[in-house]
Amino acid sequence: MWGIELKRNSDITLSRQIYLNLRTKILEGYLKPGESLPSTRELSRILGISRNTACEAYDMLLAEAFTESRQGSPTRVAEGLQLEPTTPALPKLNRVEPPQAAFRADFRTGQPDLRRFPQHQWLQLLHQSAPEIPLSQWGYSGPQGLLQLREEIAAWLLRSRGIKVHPQDIYITAGATQALHLLADLLCNDGQEILVEDPGHTGMIHALQGKGIPIRPVPVDKHGLQTEHLNGQGAAAIYVTPSHQFPLGGILPALRRTALVRQVREYEQYIIEDDYDSEFRYSGGPIAPLYSMDPERVIYVGTFSKTLFPALRIGYVILPHQLQAQWRYLRTHADVQNPLFEQAALAQYLQSRKFDRHVQQMRKLYGQRRKILLETLAEVWGSKWIPWGDAAGLHLAVEFPGMSFDMEFVRQAKEAGILVTPAEYHSLNKGLHQDKLLLGYGHLEAEEIRQGIRLLYDFIHSN
Repeated sequence: MWGIELKRNSDITLSRQIYLNLRTKILEGYLKPGESLPSTRELSRILGISRNTACEAYDMLLAEAFTESRQGSPTRVAEGLQLEPTTPALPKLNRVEPPQAAFRADFRTGQPDLRRFPQHQWLQLLHQSAPEIPLSQWGYSGPQGLLQLREEIAAWLLRSRGIKVHPQDIYITAGATQALHLLADLLCNDGQEILVEDPGHTGMIHALQGKGIPIRPVPVDKHGLQTEHLNGQGAAAIYVTPSHQFPLGGILPALRRTALVRQVREYEQYIIEDDYDSEFRYSGGPIAPLYSMDPERVIYVGTFSKTLFPALRIGYVILPHQLQAQWRYLRTHADVQNPLFEQAALAQYLQSRKFDRHVQQMRKLYGQRRKILLETLAEVWGSKWIPWGDAAGLHLAVEFPGMSFDMEFVRQAKEAGILVTPAEYHSLNKGLHQDKLLLGYGHLEAEEIRQGIRLLYDFIHSN
């Protein structure tokens, strides 16, 4: 009947198959307005189905007003439902590149070694913590985050950074990028700018630009943001990475820190301090956050992506009191909160000090890998290179005097199986850091580092 062919082994029920067939014929005009449909008894006989199945199909059509039915009258097709056929526009397909084999040398930045993460221990914590969460917290618990986790983050910041923070001022986020999105909405009004380091974290800069926030670059040298180039007029905030400048690696010295604080006080602005990896410092403890100098003007952004694993998607911000009510409003109307069980597991991980031990172990391991990277550079390149930045983090910025690295270099290197990022990639004002490469090493074993540096040397000197 009407070309309806039922697939009795399909996952779609017979009643829904009938409904979909009839709906299509109504929309295409094959069944005309006012045309009567056979009775459910007749339909069931023609299609070899139960009458209940036919009734279910008709009920679906009636519920969506594709048909009309009056007691004592046949079911009829409703008026005005025919849609003119359209010619679908062919989508513009992006060129799909074939899957690429693993790079022979992979120096991507910001990659922790996931092979060393205690997965079994983490899964145990997830299993143990879930039953302990009271049922009352299984609903929407609010935009601030699990109290136990905020308390443990406050305790961690005290013992690792020496800063005293009240859990009430800590807000859990889905990572640093989400924090920046919310802060942009919170701080920027009427076309106000955000000042950013140049070069700076491209991902964060793109996040701001994607929201239509005007960006004003401020140059960076080996000590970080050059505060003498600051001009705060028209800006809402200044985004900085003072403990380990990304990507060049400098530590912002005290004189520049005080200049920065003076500026935001004068113009009633805020500093967004992104402390993305200062746990991994190899010549002393973590740098004291800029937040400790002015908690009312500095918004501290932290994350567990580098210390644990990126897919965890848990970070946090420490907010000045005057911003907290608006933050709660914005987060409530965005996604309300992070998943509960991962927060509970992380709280237990921090409370048990297993997190502290993991960070200590990884700091030692990453420090050894950094040393191997420096030794291999010296063996292969001799004295024709200059390391930039503090002994910290998961990557090293290296200057090669007289050389120039652009995106064509990146393309050719990829074709040769080498993944490496020039510092210029993170620059807004191009041409100032063409002689620098960023070499990520956190995720590489010792032999991978040695082999990768030799491959990079051979590639550069063969072109």
